[in-house]
Amino acid sequence: MRYEIRVEGRLSETLAKAFPELGHVVMSGQTVLFGPVVDEAHLYGLLARCRSLGLRVVEMRQLPE
Repeated sequence: MRYEIRVEGRLSETLAKAFPELGHVVMSGQTVLFGPVVDEAHLYGLLARCRSLGLRVVEMRQLPE
């Protein structure tokens, strides 16, 4: 599965390194994290990581294969 997680604002390189398994781009004042997600536990782990870093998740969606 591939997912896209949009967070508010521009992530610093330090924060982006907290998601080594995901790529990222900045678009329209948001940072888009994207890449493979192994399973549901991995997805919830990514969301928990966002929360623990104080990131506001704007949108999350599964991408077509």
